[in-house]
Amino acid sequence: MIEESFGHRCHFLLARQGGAITGVLPLTHVRGRIFGNSLISNGFCVYGGPLTTSAEALAALDAAAIDLARDLRAERVEYRLREPLHPDWPCNRETYVTFRKAIDPDPEKALLAIPRKQRAMVRKGIKRGLEGRIDKDVGQLYPLYAESVRNLGTPVLSRRYFDCLKSVFAESCEVLTVLLDGQPLSSVLSFFFRDEVLPYYGGGCKAARTHAANDFMYWEVMRRACEAGVKTYDFGRSKVGTGSFAFKKHWGFEAEPLYYEHALLKLNEIPEINPLNPKYALMVATWKRLPLLVANRLGPLVSRELA
Repeated sequence: MIEESFGHRCHFLLARQGGAITGVLPLTHVRGRIFGNSLISNGFCVYGGPLTTSAEALAALDAAAIDLARDLRAERVEYRLREPLHPDWPCNRETYVTFRKAIDPDPEKALLAIPRKQRAMVRKGIKRGLEGRIDKDVGQLYPLYAESVRNLGTPVLSRRYFDCLKSVFAESCEVLTVLLDGQPLSSVLSFFFRDEVLPYYGGGCKAARTHAANDFMYWEVMRRACEAGVKTYDFGRSKVGTGSFAFKKHWGFEAEPLYYEHALLKLNEIPEINPLNPKYALMVATWKRLPLLVANRLGPLVSRELA
């Protein structure tokens, strides 16, 4: 899917012992003019890294990944982990956190578990008459998402990528759009894995805030998940100190640190490729001012490197 959407080569490493598979490691080779040459597990995802049954398998996959990176002339190997694996690898554990929480199978109890002020925002959306509908494609999602990320100063990912996600993941993903009097205000693409739901790519138009459409949207994903027997709501990654971080805290979720470990091959320190880096402040400020049509044309050219 990544190869088809962005043209990045993907590599899949496998460890075997005695004929049995003892480890796997997906890697995305992201090479660009702006943000360098990296081997990432996994690209365009917030989690990744090796999955192994033994220390020997982990060591073998690490060595193979570093050898591959050298062959590709990559500057670094990056693992995006929920738990640390290598105490001796440089690790960014301050920038990103994730928010995960068990949800009650009874939607009423799940609603009452949301802190009072945030619950009031959900009820505001309900009283406004907002409606959540499941879309068969990303036609309504994409322009809402594109407007939202432009307003944050972030280049939008390509429409091709979203079409590919919906096609490849099929029944394991779902687009929910919130409408008021038939007009779409916000939309989110969620993924389902085992007993978890992950609302991953979401956004809304300017009017969404007035009508609490984003609050209603995430509640509607939760409500439907409760009724479907889903047990865990993964609210996803946020950067510490951002509005997204505060928003998820208001829902009663506790932040869990993410451990982004690096094997540095041609760098002396971990690169800070995120909008909070002062180095990109002018770029972010400029992007926020771009006309939406221009941002949507230029965005995919830049965002393909923002894995």
